[in-house]
Amino acid sequence: MNIDSIRKPTLLDMSLLLMLAMIWGSAFLVIKVVVPDTGPLWLATIRVVIAFIVLLPFALIKGLVWPAGARQWGLICLIMLLNVVIPFFLISWAEQYIDAGVASLLMGIGPFMALIGSHFTTVDDKLSRAKVLGAIFGFSGILVLVGWNAIQGLGDNLLGQGAAMLGAACYVTSSLLIRRLGSFPPLRLSALTLGMSSLTLLLISLSFTSLPTHSFSQQSWLGLVYLGVFPGALGYVLRYRLIQTIGVSTFASSINLIPVFGVLMSAWLLGEALTVNVFIALALIVTGLSIIRRG
Repeated sequence: MNIDSIRKPTLLDMSLLLMLAMIWGSAFLVIKVVVPDTGPLWLATIRVVIAFIVLLPFALIKGLVWPAGARQWGLICLIMLLNVVIPFFLISWAEQYIDAGVASLLMGIGPFMALIGSHFTTVDDKLSRAKVLGAIFGFSGILVLVGWNAIQGLGDNLLGQGAAMLGAACYVTSSLLIRRLGSFPPLRLSALTLGMSSLTLLLISLSFTSLPTHSFSQQSWLGLVYLGVFPGALGYVLRYRLIQTIGVSTFASSINLIPVFGVLMSAWLLGEALTVNVFIALALIVTGLSIIRRG
């Protein structure tokens, strides 16, 4: 399949980026509530299975599209591993040992990785002054959000922090591979990768843990369904569509919004205190996105 050229993001694209950041920001809050009941491995497995079940009927109605040859099959297998299976494990494992602020700071390096990676692997997503300036504004927002304590915590747990950075690198690499894959329909691509991820995670969960011995609470099941439908099914379709249309570097610049929306939703739903730093961070990150779009 041909690789389509990217275009300048429209207002609709920017709105979808904001919506996607809100959806993924809410996922951290839901995971915090659900994981004590399910455990991290079964949480990841069940949410991915639910996402696949939700998307499968739509993919069947549209008509399944299969990879054309060994090269595309290989790319999709790598996307499945680097976009779902490996980063899910790495980031869940890392957050047992490092603070959420440190994790957010390390994940904020992702847009810089995306800028460099897309510059050297694509012909239409090169470095520009606007993109670099936008990434700097976005990372500055993360610095303001997480505060000095997170910066001081860098180097305290090299294994945990290394796992978080490797998880960020996995997401960036999978995004670059999505561009290499070409104009594969986003809904059908999401269904295919989530189906393969479901099978892989089920095999891993059954190999390294036993089946849950207790019934999950109603709250946990509602959380799992939410994670499967919105951050999972809808989130992956939007991710693939946006990467294919506006490019990896622009898409990655929205990642810095995720922890901001996570803090805002925690304050709204859990009554946690809000500081002025949250709004300064939001302003900086949105300014960065605006610079990238205008550039």
